[in-house]
Amino acid sequence: MNRSLIVILGALALCAGLFFGSYALCRQICHTSMSRPTDSLDWLRQEFHLTDAEMARVRGLHEGYLPKCAAMCKQIADKKKEIAASLTGATNVTELTQRQLGELASLRAQCQSQMIQHFLEVSQAMPPDQGKRYFAEMKRITLGEHEQVEKSMSDSPGMQHGH
Repeated sequence: MNRSLIVILGALALCAGLFFGSYALCRQICHTSMSRPTDSLDWLRQEFHLTDAEMARVRGLHEGYLPKCAAMCKQIADKKKEIAASLTGATNVTELTQRQLGELASLRAQCQSQMIQHFLEVSQAMPPDQGKRYFAEMKRITLGEHEQVEKSMSDSPGMQHGH
């Protein structure tokens, strides 16, 4: 047999072995990942180095808060639909629309208040230093949502409305 043919067949066999080995490994990894449900709070355990007991307290608080959060989100979504309906075909902002916008703002403020209370409770279930760091970040996210818009719309030096 020709030596180059042996080299080519050997290279093909090696490539086929690598391909099927990689395929089997990837399949095993995917199967393992898919069979283990993801933990939406795992980032919290890792970021704040929580023990199992601390994580159990946080998880209990989180699961207790989820129905309140879902209910608040539904109220806000319903109010937004009402506003959209009252604006359909409108040529001006009516008293009804103004009242609905005020109600929407109130719902959003209530939502933020509930979120901050929840974050405080979670922070207290953590070690003090980690709890402070957690609450500072959650407060920044919760209160900072409109900060960029507010800054761009303010009359502060260097900022002109709409620019």
